[in-house]
Amino acid sequence: MQAIFGNLLQLDLKLVIMWIIGGVLIFLAIKKDMEPSLLLPMGFGAILVNLPNSGAITQGDEIGVLNVLYDAGIANELFPLLLFIGIGAMIDFGPLLQSPYLLIFGAAAQLGVFAVMSLACLFGFNIQDAASIGVIGAADGPTAIFVSQYFNSQYTGAIMVAAYSYMALVPIIQPPVIRAITTKKERTTHMKYSASTVSKQTKILFPIMVTLIAGLVVPRSVALVGFLMFGNLLRECGVLDSLSQTAQNVLANLITIFLGITIASQMQADQFLNPQTLLIMALGLLAFIFDTFGGVVFAKIINIFLPEGKKINPMIGACGISAFPMSSRVISKMALKEDKENYLLMQAAGVNVGGQIASVIAGGMILNLIAR
Repeated sequence: MQAIFGNLLQLDLKLVIMWIIGGVLIFLAIKKDMEPSLLLPMGFGAILVNLPNSGAITQGDEIGVLNVLYDAGIANELFPLLLFIGIGAMIDFGPLLQSPYLLIFGAAAQLGVFAVMSLACLFGFNIQDAASIGVIGAADGPTAIFVSQYFNSQYTGAIMVAAYSYMALVPIIQPPVIRAITTKKERTTHMKYSASTVSKQTKILFPIMVTLIAGLVVPRSVALVGFLMFGNLLRECGVLDSLSQTAQNVLANLITIFLGITIASQMQADQFLNPQTLLIMALGLLAFIFDTFGGVVFAKIINIFLPEGKKINPMIGACGISAFPMSSRVISKMALKEDKENYLLMQAAGVNVGGQIASVIAGGMILNLIAR
């Protein structure tokens, strides 16, 4: 009874606020089906680590299990890299290989990474923390974790929560931005899709060549790109179907569970509830908005030089933010809502997987450009 009373005396408003935040994440996961595999573990973990004397986190001489997991899987970037194997095994680069030009939209949609990195510097963050915050705009949770851990950012918890939360909120963030900068005519633009078959040889060579080129041009991206492409090679080689299925299902699901609940170890009230966290969340939202703006406007600029009948639907540029496959689904649904006969899923998917490559290369570029 005395222990229970003692725990109650340790409660304060900050802990209750974190419980509410955890509850909101769980609500979004279950009720709104927004990235439930990540938001639910994060939400539950946020409640768990903000219970007095819970034993889940290190308190005094007692080592918490979540801190052990954090040191074993996130502090050394292991979990994000292993997750990339699973993601790579899930991705079909066929739509991109049929229309390779779609890759440029993935590059254009990284605008938010560099714009927000600059803004974060203006707000007083040091260059390493600013770079870590900017990578939220990669719309790629593992990349955000990898970069923030590489720079040993003190804001890793807020960065991870922002990255995954806004990825889940892509269906809410992107449509109003797209409608604000496009016309009805642009949104109803039809695009022809080439149904040509990509050879097995091409699909096998693609991950190998991407790894080689990225390694030569942006060496720091090799760990990120290499693990992603290794997973894709498992998928496409045709002789390791069991390993491919394991990577897509067992490995990806297991790492996602550990990653989600381990992220919560950085969501302790004293560390999380501060003005810097709120600023990081705001900058993260701006990063996603800038990404969407960059991809769409780049497509609009290209359309200036294209003849009628070959115009690009600028909405597909928004898929370059990497949030795979949420963004391509959002754009496909928007196109069908504007015109029931406008099918853009394959083009949107091509840009989306191109954005996955561009995001990890953008993360590698930042690691190359900025000293730890």
